[in-house]
Amino acid sequence: MITVAICDDSEAMVETMKVSLEEYAKEKERDLRIFTFYSGEELVENYSCNYDILFLDIKMPGIDGIQAAEKIRRKDKKVIIIFLTSLIQHALDGYKVHAANYIIKPIKKKRLMMEMDHWIEELKQREEPFITIHNDKGNYKILLKSISYIETYNRNLMIHAAEGDILCYWKLKEMESKIKQYGFSRCHSSYLVNLFYVENIEKMDIKLSSGVMIPIGKSKKKDFMERLARYWGNNI
Repeated sequence: MITVAICDDSEAMVETMKVSLEEYAKEKERDLRIFTFYSGEELVENYSCNYDILFLDIKMPGIDGIQAAEKIRRKDKKVIIIFLTSLIQHALDGYKVHAANYIIKPIKKKRLMMEMDHWIEELKQREEPFITIHNDKGNYKILLKSISYIETYNRNLMIHAAEGDILCYWKLKEMESKIKQYGFSRCHSSYLVNLFYVENIEKMDIKLSSGVMIPIGKSKKKDFMERLARYWGNNI
């Protein structure tokens, strides 16, 4: 889901943009959640750091768009701010608060759609890699960086992650093919380890930063040690 906030002192402008974004979401089959604000004060007081994109009018009574953006940037460095303005010289001030772009009023639907396409693609690139798992207890979205290791468990898998142990019905080979490129390595026929959490090697065991010891299979040791050496070398 992409969360979008619109802030403009013109109710007509806010409504027009909201309708255009809803049409965009329907046409592109995207999941958008839209929040609306009608003053800089209202935006700042009710701001949530969960917004992905913020369309912000510059010229507003009270706290204007630039002032609102300055306050927002103190607590949210990631939100994509796109200024709305009638005068291009006002838009230039936006770069002081790391605005992503500006749109000159009156806003054309085609331009708005182009901005959405561009910045949604940017958000996809920013997103940290994850896997989605389904088991009898529900559906889970697990960030790969939170997984320390995965082991076989009663013909299934047990994923050991920061959020807890999660049962997965995949095979280890299938899991390995999906996440190997993200710093995971097979050290044993029954274990897949996130190299980020490897603290040291003690003979035929891996010691993770959590203190957990993972065995190294004889047939896997050479390849595992080579991958670990490359990983450590690339991350010094």
